[in-house]
Amino acid sequence: MLSKKIAAVNKSRCAACGACVKVCPRAALSVFRGCYARVDEAMCVGCGRCAGVCPAGCISVKERSLV
Repeated sequence: MLSKKIAAVNKSRCAACGACVKVCPRAALSVFRGCYARVDEAMCVGCGRCAGVCPAGCISVKERSLV
């Protein structure tokens, strides 16, 4: 069952530092082409650990769109 929450990345503010990748318990984040963090929606459980460690403050946890 999918979580009701999911991480979202503001790509324009992301520094691609990888801090979020290191703390994600489900390996749901990756740094895409060295440019920004990307969330694998199928793996993300919306725990918010990534948002807590992001030095740029570009990750937020939002309600998952169930479309």
